[in-house]
Amino acid sequence: MKRSNWLGAMALSLGVSALAMTFTDHSQAQGLPEFTLQDVSSDVQMPWGMAWLPDGDMLVTDRNGELYRLSDGQAGSPIAGLPEIHVNGQGGLLDIVLHPEYETNGWLYISYSDPEGDGEGSNTSIMRAKLDGNRLSNQEVIYRAEINSTRGQHYGGRMIFNDGYLFFTIGDRGDHFTNVQDLSRDGGKTYRINDDGSIPQDNPFINVPNAKPAIWSYGHRNQQGIAINPLTGQIWTSEHGPRGGDEINIPEAGKNYGWPYVGYGINYNGEVLAEATHGAGMEQPIWYWDPSIATAGIEFVSSDRYPELKNHLLVGGLRGSKLELLEISDDRVIRSTDLITDSGRIRAIRQGPDGYIYLGIEGEGIKRLIPAN
Repeated sequence: MKRSNWLGAMALSLGVSALAMTFTDHSQAQGLPEFTLQDVSSDVQMPWGMAWLPDGDMLVTDRNGELYRLSDGQAGSPIAGLPEIHVNGQGGLLDIVLHPEYETNGWLYISYSDPEGDGEGSNTSIMRAKLDGNRLSNQEVIYRAEINSTRGQHYGGRMIFNDGYLFFTIGDRGDHFTNVQDLSRDGGKTYRINDDGSIPQDNPFINVPNAKPAIWSYGHRNQQGIAINPLTGQIWTSEHGPRGGDEINIPEAGKNYGWPYVGYGINYNGEVLAEATHGAGMEQPIWYWDPSIATAGIEFVSSDRYPELKNHLLVGGLRGSKLELLEISDDRVIRSTDLITDSGRIRAIRQGPDGYIYLGIEGEGIKRLIPAN
């Protein structure tokens, strides 16, 4: 019996309702229209994060270290005033979000690989700043991960505001056995801070000796997508796992998601990593992929422009260059369907203020999801 079928049978026999499943329908889902991608802008070649200003212009990060303002799909000169950025493998200029009260306070937030701090190389930092014409001002680093590493992988860097708090992710930096399960070290974790970088007093580890007080959850490999379920208000993340171990998780306060001791899949060189798929005190993903799709950006659809997709989750798959749809019921994934194939490597997915879904695609720029008809 295949492992996924065996695990499903075990879940039924043990009553494990949260066990992830991996079945993907590679045909057009029944009842769904066909979709296509419409070019919006090719001016940004490595788009990683997108955010919209009140006037409708789009701010787009280029992982190569530039920030652009797109107006009607056209990018002007790069925005000045960025910090020094260490473009290193998967690192560079990463995500961007606006404060929920941006029109009042003008704060925007960027994540990037920061060469400042302890040690050689870089680590993930969060900065807030204000946009003054085509320049950033009032720059403040509100979180700087420690210790730096020369490794070029697993910076994380996804951000989102929820209930007034800024949540963000930092990957394990390729040193999973050192960083991830150690609460005194950054890496392999989800974080929650106030908008000014201070620590909420109800964070789960704030009173734990030597623990990083900003930690919200831990035991993660490299969370590359983050979104809010519009029906439950919960934060969901996509986790770029090993070969056969990409995950969708709902990171909750104080919980341990197992990496690298519990998980699915093997290392890309064929070596076994996680010792088991289950462990005491460690959470199961609500979904995992085997084979992997190399998950990146995710977004819940809440727009009336896509009635058939509403309240379901879109997931970018770098491997296979596709856009997947996860059909959701509360906090469960019902099934996964290939919505678009041969889309290019989708790094970012965001729903714009006009209700359309926008995709940041490596080497191709920004595209918009529209019904084929």
